[in-house]
Amino acid sequence: MVAVEAFLLLVLGVLELVSLQSTRLTMGVTTTVFFLAAAAGLMWCAWSLWKARRWARGPVVMAQLIQLGLAWNFRDAPTTFVAIGLAVAGLVVIAGLLHPATTRVLEEEAPHEE
Repeated sequence: MVAVEAFLLLVLGVLELVSLQSTRLTMGVTTTVFFLAAAAGLMWCAWSLWKARRWARGPVVMAQLIQLGLAWNFRDAPTTFVAIGLAVAGLVVIAGLLHPATTRVLEEEAPHEE
């Protein structure tokens, strides 16, 4: 689910890049950079969770809490469906990260890499 969120941020970054206009160039470029950087960071965290690296849980939980705040801001029509999607995805990821099985895997002693 975190990788899907990262992919959607990547899509948003590309769409923002494609829609750049000279009248709002600075805003468009900085928004594009933000979306692409957030996508890269979230993808790195998703990959790290896949590899059972416990440090990735914190940044992903923080991203989901931010996402829940965004869902709250989108709660009114006509963006209610966006709010529901953001909230459901955020809650599913948080529940998955706090599930006892996930905690067990992430808290296991990591083998030393050579």
